[in-house]
Amino acid sequence: MKTHPLRRGGLIALLACLFFAPLVALAVDDPSEMLPDPAQEQRAEAIGAQLRCLVCQNESIEDSSADLARDLRHVVREHVAKGESNQQIMDWMVNRYGNFIRLKPPFTIGTLLLWVMPLLALCIGIGIAWWTFRRPRAPAPPPLSDEERRRLSDLTETR
Repeated sequence: MKTHPLRRGGLIALLACLFFAPLVALAVDDPSEMLPDPAQEQRAEAIGAQLRCLVCQNESIEDSSADLARDLRHVVREHVAKGESNQQIMDWMVNRYGNFIRLKPPFTIGTLLLWVMPLLALCIGIGIAWWTFRRPRAPAPPPLSDEERRRLSDLTETR
């Protein structure tokens, strides 16, 4: 029984993906970055998962392959190896890079304003439109009298 060429090609592609997938996964985590103590490494990864890659912006430094993310992972691991607490490390990062470094920034007045401003602008726009259309309109001027029409025609007559 003969196999169809497309079916054979699909099988080869599947086998190639299965063979190369572990190699891709190893390329993401450089073993030289990892701490020798598994508990410290796990803490460093948990902290890194909360920090934003400043290059990729929507990835944690643990998920990013950018050079800056690698440097930040190294800094986190240095602080963990020194024995600093998670809070001390996060405080150090926030002092250095601001709250933007956090993937989930804390709820503050600034973040409240950031989320409320579009709604506030919409409400103000609706209020202005309502106020504009609700105001009583000025009454129409009375029609011109015969004297005013005659004077207007005299003024606009071409000579």
